[in-house]
Amino acid sequence: MAKSSSAPTGDTPPWDQSRNASAKHRLRRFLPWIIGLVIVALVVLGLRPKPVEVEIGTVARAPLTVRVSEEGKTRIRNRYVVAAPVAGRMRRVPLKAGDEVKAGETVLTTIEPVASPLLDPREKARAEAAVASREAARSRAAEALKAAQSALELAVADRDRYRSVQREGSVSKADRDRVEGDALIRAADVRAAEFAVKVTESELAEARAVLERPAVSLERNLVEVKSPVSGRVLKVMQESETVATPGMAIAEVGDPQDLEIEAEILSRDAVAIRPGDSVSVEQWGGPAALNARVRRVEPAAFTKISALGVEEQRVYVLSDLLDPPAEAKALGDRYRVEVRVAVWHGDDVPVVPAGALFREGNAWKTFAFRGGRAKLVSIEAGHTDGHFTEVVSGLSDGDEVLLHPPDTVKDGAKVKKRE
Repeated sequence: MAKSSSAPTGDTPPWDQSRNASAKHRLRRFLPWIIGLVIVALVVLGLRPKPVEVEIGTVARAPLTVRVSEEGKTRIRNRYVVAAPVAGRMRRVPLKAGDEVKAGETVLTTIEPVASPLLDPREKARAEAAVASREAARSRAAEALKAAQSALELAVADRDRYRSVQREGSVSKADRDRVEGDALIRAADVRAAEFAVKVTESELAEARAVLERPAVSLERNLVEVKSPVSGRVLKVMQESETVATPGMAIAEVGDPQDLEIEAEILSRDAVAIRPGDSVSVEQWGGPAALNARVRRVEPAAFTKISALGVEEQRVYVLSDLLDPPAEAKALGDRYRVEVRVAVWHGDDVPVVPAGALFREGNAWKTFAFRGGRAKLVSIEAGHTDGHFTEVVSGLSDGDEVLLHPPDTVKDGAKVKKRE
């Protein structure tokens, strides 16, 4: 008969083999439960909230200056547009933008008389008709002069006859006065007729001048246009030779060293700016900012369309440079700069990094770092320069706050400092 597989082998007692088989059976039965408990424990550990790494800032006392920043541009304080004083043919302007000029010495251009304009057939016919009319008028005036002279001769003869009668009572006083007055009137008529002849001759000469094209004489007929100030040519409006009209702009001159800063500030920000406020001029091309001071805040605003298509009310704020360095002499007219106007300053105020504050409704709030947890705190914020904000109440000096807290941070959440 064959041996059973469960029969004892070797030297192991039968009762030990039965005990080992029972332990293996129990282990095999509880193994799935053990594995399940381990998995649950791992899931629980994985679901436990971990502390959020955050950056920390500190409330400290420091000087704070509130500035209004805006793009600006340089401009020459006094600009002069030189215009043609008379009509005529303007010669070519030999100067270019940047050339140096001296007041009352540098000739920008010269204006000379122009030749008579050409006449088209209709204008020529009208001019010839005008000449014929003036000749007829002169002939009529000459005949009227002859008639007046004849009347004068007759009146003088009558007057002489009345004067030759010496006997008392032969001629009445009224008749004598009449002939004397008539002679005076006829003499005045002759003088008026002579003047009329001169007028018609002048009119005839004027009418004939329209048909003529006399040569242009330049002697004592040139007008030199000189620079009114010393400086440089900024722009040449009319360079080529042309026929100028009175008031036509020729060139623009000014002194490039006499610069001011022009900035277009939003009207809501310009309300806080006063003449005399400190200005920092940056991004002008040099290594250090330039110092300036507000000279004028213009009282009238203007409308400007922003890059996003929004209508904005802006105000011109003019500033003067204070002791500019030698490098700043390279600045010219209409150069772009960045202007930062100081509107408020505190020497020793409690400040907190602006990145730690956020709005919740109408209130300013921040997360304070206390005992490894984030504590939501309401504060009253004051002035700000965009980087730091004045703390009026809600925080004390030395308090630590979370900078740019993520959305996962809530009140009471565990946080830890980022290394």
